[in-house]
Amino acid sequence: MLPEADRAAIRELCESTLRHNWREGRRKSDGVPFGYTCPSPGHYPWQFYWDSCFNAITWRHFDPDRSRRELESLLAAQREDGFIGHTIFWNTRLTGRRRYTYNVVSPDDPMTASIQPPAMAWAWRIAVGDPGQIPAIGRHYDWLAANRDLDGDGLIWIVQPDESGLDASPQFDPIWRWKAHDRPGFILLVRRNRRLGYDLSRIAGAGGPVCCEVATNVLHALSLQALHRPSLTKTIVERMYNERTGLFEPLVHPPLKRAPPVTWTALAPLALPDLPEPIGRRLVEEHLLDPDRFWLPVPPPSVANTEPSFSTREDGFLWIRRYWRGPTWINAAWLVWLGLVRLGYRESADHLAQRLGATVKANRLREYYDPFTGRGMGATDFAWSTLILELLETDPATAATSYLND
Repeated sequence: MLPEADRAAIRELCESTLRHNWREGRRKSDGVPFGYTCPSPGHYPWQFYWDSCFNAITWRHFDPDRSRRELESLLAAQREDGFIGHTIFWNTRLTGRRRYTYNVVSPDDPMTASIQPPAMAWAWRIAVGDPGQIPAIGRHYDWLAANRDLDGDGLIWIVQPDESGLDASPQFDPIWRWKAHDRPGFILLVRRNRRLGYDLSRIAGAGGPVCCEVATNVLHALSLQALHRPSLTKTIVERMYNERTGLFEPLVHPPLKRAPPVTWTALAPLALPDLPEPIGRRLVEEHLLDPDRFWLPVPPPSVANTEPSFSTREDGFLWIRRYWRGPTWINAAWLVWLGLVRLGYRESADHLAQRLGATVKANRLREYYDPFTGRGMGATDFAWSTLILELLETDPATAATSYLND
């Protein structure tokens, strides 16, 4: 158990970071009001979709009104058809090299033409109330069903790695190969997808590749449950679970010739409250708690330690950092923590919370952390790492169900 003084210090750090990163105003072009938490003032000044979902969840510990305003700002950026982009540029436009690597059709676009994991309805359920009472939220998920469901089974697909939020994860190396996010050809992938309007059907028709990614669909499934829509869990299991390995794997069109590296996303379905218990226990006992693979000193690493692609280096091709290739991220840890508490692994859940809490206390709120030493890495003052509060302040006895209750 962390000393009470350390827990208080972490809480104070989380609140001060959220308040320091808060941005509000009115859009100059049309006067639309906005209020959001930028992920990191020095590196990520805009509103990022899934960051805002996570930030809204932690704002409720300090100022529930800001939880609502954070998510309402995403809705304020929504197109009439329900689409909400990965990144919204409220009053700060793209400049420099980001004009070439961000997913806009035109440099003057108010937001990207790409998506991020659609966690909004789940975040609204946790932090605000019933998302089913907000028509704009329903329209958003209707757009995803109409435009990102390749096979008509409810699962959604992405057209390039960063739509998953996991950008440079090595799971995408065999899919996009030299055009993956950390590779020289990524700019060409962006250029091709711009030309095709980030339209899934057009990109798939042009040969893809396109991907049905596990963590993206876990957050989508949690949101559909929050909206009281039919559960996707059975479909995720039927289509993405590998009974032989006991892990979940992405779907790819055209199909892969070799399995992708094992990353934390293979464990992400632990967050699903209706995941069949035998599958959840295999994920925990055979994989998550394996000290050679995922149960490292600061667990879980974003890539299994036994994978050749595991790395905690931050350098890469030109300006592209090769993150999501080994370091530990607190949002990923929180999602697997939910599975630990739901399945009754209380000692392991407590260990995970205490190790991450001690890491944050020693290294502050960083974008990610070295899974062996806890060294802070990436951007500083990183807002969604305030999710550490969910591990330290949520009652494990109710965590498994409270996130989907009114």
